[in-house]
Amino acid sequence: MAGDELENYESDMELQLYREYKTVVGLFNFVVETERRFYLANQVDVKTLSNAGEVYFELTLTDAWVWDIYRQGRFVKAVKVLTFKDVNVEELNRDELQIPKEGLEN
Repeated sequence: MAGDELENYESDMELQLYREYKTVVGLFNFVVETERRFYLANQVDVKTLSNAGEVYFELTLTDAWVWDIYRQGRFVKAVKVLTFKDVNVEELNRDELQIPKEGLEN
């Protein structure tokens, strides 16, 4: 596969993933961002832990969707993440997920 073909393939996969995200985002309560992954989840538990002076985070996500173009199955029942990097957890506002009717008219 040539470089351009690979780039086009990855662009197509990313577009498909974005469309899937737009379809499923309304099913979840939280957005979780780590250094390596982006998740949607219905339950999130974050624990701050330390070992030998190093602080890290343990996240447990339940009923999650994983943003990853290389995963065949993006829906997972439970995910456990350990990270030394920043973690961002946001609760989704259901009203923001709806497209305003006036935005559809031109």
